[in-house]
Amino acid sequence: MIHSEHPSGQRAIPTIELKRYPNLRLLAWQLHQDWMPEDEAFSLYEREWRHVDTANLTADEQALIEHLTACYGQGVMNV
Repeated sequence: MIHSEHPSGQRAIPTIELKRYPNLRLLAWQLHQDWMPEDEAFSLYEREWRHVDTANLTADEQALIEHLTACYGQGVMNV
């Protein structure tokens, strides 16, 4: 993940490198990009959770989902 700042000095939403997270990469197959803002990733996980292979989540991806849920779902993922 990287953090960047807007020109105004406000902190931008952190982005996620999709290739590091296999399930997220599959969920975002139609997006021809390598990075995604964290808030969009959380929304995508929520919307497409039925397609996530939860039995085979990597430790990194599980940690990412927990982080996103805490930050953008106020501790709850609506699936």
